[in-house]
Amino acid sequence: MGKDKLKRFAEIETFPNVVQLEAGKPYQGKWAKEFFKNENPVVLELACGKGEYTVNLARLFPEKNFIGIDYKGNRIWRGAKTAVEENIPNVAFLRIQIETILDYFGEGEIDEIWITFPDPQPQISREKKRLTFPRFLDKYKHILKPGGLVNLKTDNDDLHAYTAEKIEELKLKLHVKTEDLYHSPFANEVLSIKTYYERIYLKDNKNINYLQFSFE
Repeated sequence: MGKDKLKRFAEIETFPNVVQLEAGKPYQGKWAKEFFKNENPVVLELACGKGEYTVNLARLFPEKNFIGIDYKGNRIWRGAKTAVEENIPNVAFLRIQIETILDYFGEGEIDEIWITFPDPQPQISREKKRLTFPRFLDKYKHILKPGGLVNLKTDNDDLHAYTAEKIEELKLKLHVKTEDLYHSPFANEVLSIKTYYERIYLKDNKNINYLQFSFE
């Protein structure tokens, strides 16, 4: 592991807005009340990377709590550090494997989920790793409040199509679907938040796909 990564791992240990692994389990079902010390809605960003979407959502909606989830601490470091430096109180980062998410959140605890530019896992042999594979969707359904929304933003056309197929197969409720977000009527302030990698995709004239759905 490089010196920079080691430094970042050491630094996030000191951040009050980062919770790692087993330390997050006691908050299950109580994130708003016990971690954020309020009763506000809780929103997750899964595979948040550097946490750009998490932090920007928190800036836009101070009346909500946002938790970015990723396993790579050297990535989480960037978003967590920004939130500390800017004193953004409604941001947290949880370092866990998403497969274990039910150990950290209670039934109906979450108001909304964002999945922004996840690894598309293009090989068919890795389909089960896709964050919109049915076993993941079952987990999201458990922790979401009734009618809670799931948002998928991706540059990968195949992942977009795959997820749309699963929404139809599982008879989920589709709210928004577009293969070209920035040339659609849906590109509002929230959806126009751009991550580092998204800016690269756009410079290469790559279309951005977006899906929004719920389980009822």
